Amino acid sequence: WCAAAAQQAGRAAMSAPTLLVLAAGMGSRYGGIKQMDPVGPCGEFVLDYSIYDGWRAGFGEVVLIIREELEEPLREHFGSRLDGRITLRTVCQRLDDLPSGFTLPAGRQKPWGTGQAIWSAREVVSSSFAVINADDFYGAGAYQTVGDFLRSPRHDARTYAMVAYRLANTLSRFGSVSRGICQRDAEGFLVEVAERTRIEMTA
Repeated sequence: WCAAAAQQAGRAAMSAPTLLVLAAGMGSRYGGIKQMDPVGPCGEFVLDYSIYDGWRAGFGEVVLIIREELEEPLREHFGSRLDGRITLRTVCQRLDDLPSGFTLPAGRQKPWGTGQAIWSAREVVSSSFAVINADDFYGAGAYQTVGDFLRSPRHDARTYAMVAYRLANTLSRFGSVSRGICQRDAEGFLVEVAERTRIEMTA
């Protein structure tokens, strides 16, 4: 943390964006709670690295979208380690928290997707924000890129962006993956995202 203190202090005068983290997934395919599975040498979650990289990139607040049963263990994990560095808040994603005109289908148990998760945070997010998944590792450069964009004159309430990766750099040697393949126009604007499944490395 100390190594990035000067860099963080230099951004203090700027409007600090919020890091909105989708952490309510059930991990049904994984077979456990991915967002709380230790991966680091001292029991760190992927989320620990994400918050650290976001803090270094100038994000001032983290909002975790979670299920109610995850709130206590996550707060216990982070404890006071973030105090004075970055604000951590939690919002519980509820199945029945829907926009006007929508109703909860009978028997629905699985959390809704990205759109409804972001909707869940509407009462607590008041700044520009970036959305990430709690169980994905993005790399420090991604947070710097999107943080710089959110603080730039190019960004306003109607302007959005995303960080994309070259497909070859996201494949696994341990099986197939699913990826959203993005197409953009000549000016760099996103025009299509097509989900492709069972992508594997070959010769």
